[in-house]
Amino acid sequence: MPDRTVADLVVERLRAWRVPRAFGYPGEAIAPLVAALDRAGGDPEFIPARHEETAAFMATGHAKFTGEIGVCLATQGPSAVHLLNGLYDAKLDSKPVVAIVGEDISGPLGGAHEEIGLSRLFGDVCNQFLRYGRVAGQVPVLLDQAFRTAAATRSPTCVVLPYSLQTATVPDLQAHSAGVMSATPGEPLARVLPHDGDLDAAASLLITGQRVAILVGQGAHGAADEIVALADRLGAGVATSLLGKPVLDERLPFHTGVLGEVGTTASAQLMGGCDTLLLIGTNDPWTDYFPMPGQARTIQIDIDGRRIGTRYPVDVPLVGDAAETLRALLARVPDRPNQQWRGVVESSVDRWRQDAAQRAATPAEPINPQLVLHELSTRVPRTGAVAVDVGSVIFWYARHLELPPGVRAQLCGTLGSMGCALPYAVAAKLARPDEPVIALLGDGAMQLNGLAELITVAHHWQQWRDPRLVVLVLNNRDQSGMGGGRHPAGRLGDRRPDVPYAGWARLLGLHGVRVDRPELVGPAWDEVLAADRPSVLETVVDAEVPLNPPEPALADLRGLFASGDAARRVREQMLDARAVVEAEDLV
Repeated sequence: MPDRTVADLVVERLRAWRVPRAFGYPGEAIAPLVAALDRAGGDPEFIPARHEETAAFMATGHAKFTGEIGVCLATQGPSAVHLLNGLYDAKLDSKPVVAIVGEDISGPLGGAHEEIGLSRLFGDVCNQFLRYGRVAGQVPVLLDQAFRTAAATRSPTCVVLPYSLQTATVPDLQAHSAGVMSATPGEPLARVLPHDGDLDAAASLLITGQRVAILVGQGAHGAADEIVALADRLGAGVATSLLGKPVLDERLPFHTGVLGEVGTTASAQLMGGCDTLLLIGTNDPWTDYFPMPGQARTIQIDIDGRRIGTRYPVDVPLVGDAAETLRALLARVPDRPNQQWRGVVESSVDRWRQDAAQRAATPAEPINPQLVLHELSTRVPRTGAVAVDVGSVIFWYARHLELPPGVRAQLCGTLGSMGCALPYAVAAKLARPDEPVIALLGDGAMQLNGLAELITVAHHWQQWRDPRLVVLVLNNRDQSGMGGGRHPAGRLGDRRPDVPYAGWARLLGLHGVRVDRPELVGPAWDEVLAADRPSVLETVVDAEVPLNPPEPALADLRGLFASGDAARRVREQMLDARAVVEAEDLV
């Protein structure tokens, strides 16, 4: 039996932390660990990506879709540099990822091949924990600390392991011998609940509010029932951040949709009309769409106190877990809904939904991209996952794709890096191979990372119990990456070269469908969602369809209210409040 090496010890530690798979790109400096993973027989499994960037995106996608800690591997030099994009995605969207980087410096310092100072390279993105392994006895505790820190801080961490250490034979480790520290895997996260006095203050503010708005972010996952119950008690309207879109059932009549530039008119109007704002687990950067400072009294719930008040002035901060904090508030808030305000919100939602349907039905040349997402909305499987890339597809996803309850959806929400959706989709599919996954991309993202990672899909799909992984490519050949006619013709040069995306899928043994007529969009979705293998649905869409961002909060309140004396009085009160705020700003 071969000697047990430090690389084997790393695999044992990954197994102890219940890591199902590690994503990476093989290279010499990490080869001993990859070989040890091969010897492990799939526990954990090594998933080779086509690029280190996509390996890091896969690890982050795994963390986003499962709530577990993602793991990625790379070597020193350029390989380590390529990890950064995916790790910054994890950092900015607060997801736990552990990067294990191999290093082989055998020449003189400063002159080795592929040498880059890893401590400086990862010093920002992995600032919560970055350590080098020096002796075999340190490796278990280094990995345990990396995992614990990633879980506790919801951020990426990094452990650097020299090649010579990975290949070293593991001695009989004694718990108290020099350089050896014993450690036990686990991630004991504390229960976090605000103080009673703060909860009382928040409840008092909510009770006295006349027009309550709730903004839901990704930190509210698992608290949908509590959010709906509180909204009903107050007669509140509810909007979500882009990352918070999957939290609530979007069919709720008082759910105004996503807030921000990519969002809905109804959400902008909700923010423009409220006098009380409850922020739940959100760090939404689109502050232009928040109420004007001074317009609304605000409560913010976040498990990370460092985020309180970073986006909007807060009257009552509540540091705590979203679901538990909301349950504590429900015990303090009586059932006294403002039906008049709720009626105003629901009328606004109805008008927006009619407007969205009209936008999707507007003719375009050859296909309106909004129609593609509108047709998918009635066909989304009741289980599974949706991965969304960056570009104009985010606008159409935010406004036109109604997610069924329980369907998970993720995107690179804060970093905004193209090329994430297909790696995310691979991670989601490997985590739950018995559920369908849909990836939504533009042609730019498909050319950036998607074409290569279809090879990964082709390599793994026959092992999946449900073979459906559908990749939508909105092919508008627009160099700006955004579409919507934002840029003058010719300013960005020729349009992006066309690629036979569906044809490339067929070359790989997958299913491919290309559509360039609007009446075929619905049947094409039916075809790919019923296919016996992964599919690429290529839709040729019009790059000139306008994005039409909603007007920011308080820009125009005229369309918010239905007719009637009561609604007119509320509108007059709100316009008076707006005039006071604007006058104070002038002073």
